[in-house]
Amino acid sequence: MDNIFYLTIAGLLSGILGTGGGGVGVLLINQIWDDIMGFLLGFSGGVMTVIIFLELIPEAREAGSFISTLLGLLLGIVLIAFLDINFPHQHLSLELDISSENQHFYKSGILLSLGVALHNIPEGIAIGAGFIASPSIGLSLAILIGLHNIPEGMAIATALGLAGLKRLKIIIITALAGVPIGIGALIGGLMGGISELFLSIALGFAGGAMMYIVYDDLIPDCHESTRGHTAIIGIITGIILGMILIEVLH
Repeated sequence: MDNIFYLTIAGLLSGILGTGGGGVGVLLINQIWDDIMGFLLGFSGGVMTVIIFLELIPEAREAGSFISTLLGLLLGIVLIAFLDINFPHQHLSLELDISSENQHFYKSGILLSLGVALHNIPEGIAIGAGFIASPSIGLSLAILIGLHNIPEGMAIATALGLAGLKRLKIIIITALAGVPIGIGALIGGLMGGISELFLSIALGFAGGAMMYIVYDDLIPDCHESTRGHTAIIGIITGIILGMILIEVLH
């Protein structure tokens, strides 16, 4: 029971500090340093890639079988793809028509926050399942997903800021968009604790969800947000440090 409480809190902090931190960042600075953002997104994508293929998938196979792992993997990919198609969320490169009416920006910001919130549920499931398998995996996912949510919080805050909302309301809305990660973490923790088979499926699900996020969000966004070789340097650095961390932790 203590583990469920802690992983739920970790999920909540990951979501709230991620999207909320992105919202605060937009309010504090007038211009995002693209090279730093590109490096961080690439770094997150690199570390997540290592966690997917060296931690989540092997742990899922050990807990269950190849079939249960593959089933979870496909479920994770399909669910994230479904949400991405039917409830699209804006990537880092948010394009807004500044000449439009404020109401347009307000609607865009609210719809964007709802889309991010829906996407955050399966991301939270990944964190919860990761914690059940290994606290180090869960914590790593919580930190990386929190970093992943920073640009999404920035996108929401940008739209709401152009709509003329007060800063406190913007911070509250961006933070609330991250709350479903805590709910998802609770679900993932409960699923993983039912049996070895459910843990295998949950870990496979986490791997599939993270795979879609890395190659649909993080990798494309890190290249779009910067020019030159900053993005690939971030990706390679993330992969190398991710492998070192896994080796040290084991």
